[in-house]
Amino acid sequence: MTRKKTHHLKSDGESELKKLEVVLKCDVAGTEEAISSSMSAIKVPSVDIQIIQSGVGNISKTDITMALTGSKLVIGFNVDIMPKLQQEIREHGVEVRLYDTIYNLTEDLKNIAGNLFAKQPEEKVTGKAKVIATFKGSRKGTVIGCEVLEGAIEVGKNFRVITAMGPAYTGRITSLQVERKNVKAGKPGQQVGLKIDDWKKAKIGDLVECYESVRPSGGSPWKPRPGVFRSRSQPG
Repeated sequence: MTRKKTHHLKSDGESELKKLEVVLKCDVAGTEEAISSSMSAIKVPSVDIQIIQSGVGNISKTDITMALTGSKLVIGFNVDIMPKLQQEIREHGVEVRLYDTIYNLTEDLKNIAGNLFAKQPEEKVTGKAKVIATFKGSRKGTVIGCEVLEGAIEVGKNFRVITAMGPAYTGRITSLQVERKNVKAGKPGQQVGLKIDDWKKAKIGDLVECYESVRPSGGSPWKPRPGVFRSRSQPG
């Protein structure tokens, strides 16, 4: 017999939480309690995992209907789905995951919860330089002479000027010169002139960093995949 529940399994006290609302079905009542306890031990920042319905027996149409009110995710442990339910699962966009080991179940739920948020692009520093001179540029800008320390200072890259107080200016490199000749990049040991059109507060000793944004793999947030999926330890 299936019974409706709402178990708040994780909350870190923050005002903005993502909810992962799950329907759980197990083979026996003792296993149901054990799985619930294991799920409560999953710790993912800013995610609240809730069991919105749990029960004993194979996954039925009622479970699929209940999943539609939550995250469209049904978890089964040592159970299967009722006959002729595959098509309805796909049509409603519900993801059913079947397991026979608690470890696989909790690890998958942890990964799902951790992927509810879209991953933000990360920064990669591609070059560093030190300001060794400043020159008069445009009325609002300047030209800074830099000694390249690491990586490369390149035309087209984003860059920032870091003062003793922290980052003070960000922009994109539009031109570089080495000995008054235009170049595409400056490498370690070279001295390059970098033109800044709209800022003139750079000082000798400041640092210049080139950087780029790197989008991590798996950047899209989790969404249910319609269908039935068995853990690797199960046949099929």
